[in-house]
Amino acid sequence: MISVSKLLCGLDSESDGLRYDAAAESGHDQITEEQQRRPVVVWNMTRRCNLYCQHCYAVAQTEPADGELSTAEGERLLEQLADYGAPVVLFSGGEPLVRDDVEHLVAYATDLGIRPVLSTNGTLLTEERAHALKDAGIQYIGVSVDGLPERNDEFRGQDGAFEAAVRGINNSQAAGIKTGLRYTVTEANAADLDGVIALLHEEGVDRFCFYHLDYGGRGEAIQDIDLSPADRRDVVRRVCDLTRNYHQRGDEIETLLVGNYADAGFLVEYAKEELGESDAELIRRYLEINGGDPAGERVADVDYQGNVHLTQFWQQYSLGNVRDRSFGEIWSDDSNPLLGALRDRPNVLTGKCSDCRYASICRGGSRLRALAVHDDPFAPDPQCYLTPEERGVATAADGGTTANRDSRE
Repeated sequence: MISVSKLLCGLDSESDGLRYDAAAESGHDQITEEQQRRPVVVWNMTRRCNLYCQHCYAVAQTEPADGELSTAEGERLLEQLADYGAPVVLFSGGEPLVRDDVEHLVAYATDLGIRPVLSTNGTLLTEERAHALKDAGIQYIGVSVDGLPERNDEFRGQDGAFEAAVRGINNSQAAGIKTGLRYTVTEANAADLDGVIALLHEEGVDRFCFYHLDYGGRGEAIQDIDLSPADRRDVVRRVCDLTRNYHQRGDEIETLLVGNYADAGFLVEYAKEELGESDAELIRRYLEINGGDPAGERVADVDYQGNVHLTQFWQQYSLGNVRDRSFGEIWSDDSNPLLGALRDRPNVLTGKCSDCRYASICRGGSRLRALAVHDDPFAPDPQCYLTPEERGVATAADGGTTANRDSRE
């Protein structure tokens, strides 16, 4: 995650120590006082869901799936994560609230000293469940909304999904839980972005996470509605401009970009243009600490059957199963060739990623998108939108090219 509000507006948060080794600069209680050493773990605790979303990386279904980790197995998984030192566990799905033991497992994680957070479509987040989650120790709930009502409901396969999600957001906030929006931006819903921010900000939401589409699960089947690199650049600029505009009028919204670390290079370039060289250099230093794309390093995933994945989007590739070996043993096993290569990315990236000046703050972006488009996990991310000049490889003699053409190299 890249915190636009932190980098461009100086807004501090409880994640500053974790992401930027900047705990001392924040007035918030910190997730950790030190830079992240162990992965944040997404646990897709069920494949079942009450909706059918077009971009679902977990390929969720309405009926229960075989092999789901039981409550007791979930407790053992959380014990393994605690033993390994994972700072955060994100309970996800499918839709995690279809399980009736979520509150128990959240409380179990809390007692083990792991920060529990929840990702939900919000439609099942009743007043009763919100208060139960609060009592169990939940620290944050992210509710997925992908457009204004008509567009969101079409995208999520159910009329009334938007209204139900907003009701869930209100219930979460009324229970005293920090609550935010999760929004996957595509060509189909980019036009709604400003309106969704305005509408939900009126509802009291002040944290907005904007996800780029990754090509995993059903997301791979809708590449045709992904943004073009030029349109993606425009959307990221809009997020930056909107964040600054809200802050300039005194509304301290927190905005984050997720899933395309070309955004890191763009933020440095944006800061040079809008804020000046000294601010841009400070932003670059924060992003160096943040470390770029986290797949195989700072984010891990465990699916509903106990399989460990490089991120939640890499569901088709398993590193091992926690029923056979502990999470720590699996995640520490560098003999796995793909895991080892991901941790040695500067030496294996090819094409324009190999000599980009922003490689250290991007680490090549999404390896899953590269695999889906180029059949090579170390080819360039097809959704990089930086120009050759920004990447540090263009010269006047080259004659230059447009950002739209450059981004497709």
